[in-house]
Amino acid sequence: MNTEQIVISLTPDEALVLSDWLERVQMTDLSRMVDDEAVWAPIHRIAGTLDKSLTGIFAPDYAERLAAARQRLRGSAGDQRQGG
Repeated sequence: MNTEQIVISLTPDEALVLSDWLERVQMTDLSRMVDDEAVWAPIHRIAGTLDKSLTGIFAPDYAERLAAARQRLRGSAGDQRQGG
């Protein structure tokens, strides 16, 4: 088995938004979308790593932090599409 690691870097905003999305994905019935049981191993690993790294997910103002992160990312995605 190959033990080489792949490292993915995320900004705090990206990590927060991805963590929230992964949580929602894991709570839904994905049997229709996830057609290979092996996919769950990396999904759970990524979600667990994000949960351990993001102390803000337990903050009382989590919803506001998440909304602000989403808004910033939407703005930056628009900038990237426009070549900025």
